[in-house]
Amino acid sequence: MVTPMIDHSLLIVWHSRTGTSQQLAQAAAEGAGEGAVLMVCDEVQPADILRASGYLFCCPENLATMSGAMKEMFDRCYYPVLGRIEGRPYATIIAAGSDGEGAQRQIDRIATGWRLKRIAEPWIVATAAQTPEEILAPKNVGGGELRQASAMGKAMAQGLSLGIF
Repeated sequence: MVTPMIDHSLLIVWHSRTGTSQQLAQAAAEGAGEGAVLMVCDEVQPADILRASGYLFCCPENLATMSGAMKEMFDRCYYPVLGRIEGRPYATIIAAGSDGEGAQRQIDRIATGWRLKRIAEPWIVATAAQTPEEILAPKNVGGGELRQASAMGKAMAQGLSLGIF
C-alpha cells in the first residue's frame, strides 16, 4: 500500500444540518488560507487524512452525540489510517444547542485511538436552540465566533507550516 505524501495542510472536516458548523469551518479555512483543505465529511477518504498534517473536526452535536455523517466519516477512515497518523495535531469545534460534551468526548476517543495530539482546547459553540423549531432552523453565526474560528484556522495552519505541531 502506497502512503500519500504529506502536504503540510490543515484538513478541515465538517458536517452541518443548520449552518453553524459549516460557517465555522469556512471561517477557519479562510483564516488558514492556502494552508487549508476544506471538505464536507461525506467526501473525506482515508487518503485525504493521510495527506494532511493536521486536522480540525467541526460538527454539530445531535441527540448528545456527534452527527451521524461525521461518525460515518470516522467509521470509513479509521482502520485504513490507524497507525499511520500518530502524533499529528488536531482540534475540534462542536456546535450544540447547549451542551456539546457528548460529541466532544466521541471525537476525543477516536483521536486517542489514532494517537493524535490535541493542540487547542475543545471549543463548543452553544446556539441556545432548545425547541424543535429552534433546533431545526437555519443558523447565522455571530461575527465574534467567526473571527475566533478564523483565528483558530490561521494559528493551526501557521503552526503546521512552521513545524511547531
